Amino acid sequence: MKISLGADERTPVVDFVLDELIQAGHSVTYYGPRSGESHPSFENTWPVVARHVAEDVAAGRSQEGILFCWTGTGVSMAANKVRGIRAALCADAETARGARLWNDANILCMSLRSTAQPIAKEILLAWFGTPYQPNPEDDASLNLLKAIEEGKD
Repeated sequence: MKISLGADERTPVVDFVLDELIQAGHSVTYYGPRSGESHPSFENTWPVVARHVAEDVAAGRSQEGILFCWTGTGVSMAANKVRGIRAALCADAETARGARLWNDANILCMSLRSTAQPIAKEILLAWFGTPYQPNPEDDASLNLLKAIEEGKD
């Protein structure tokens, strides 16, 4: 699977997730600072990396995305500004599972501050192990979300 990953800081959890994705056989496009970069450039700010990842997903260049910032909220807000994106901030595996199962989320957002590597692994397993299950209630809610995004009443 093609995945875009972005982070505004290069931390051990980012490297861990990159390694996990590659070991699982995914093709990864990375946006953010390289290992050892101490002063992030404008291109590595959370709104910029979130936009790159979200636009990759929205355009079909990547099937899914993963984003990191200190709290995870900034990248989730920025990604959700891109039409067609359903970014979900997930702090645990159950939230990731629900975001996929009921919300058909296509970008996973995590906190650099509070996501330990074992938790990140659990989140990834839940995220990739849970497909959206179409059903009338959730489909209707997703259609309402799309109408909001398109500015329709």
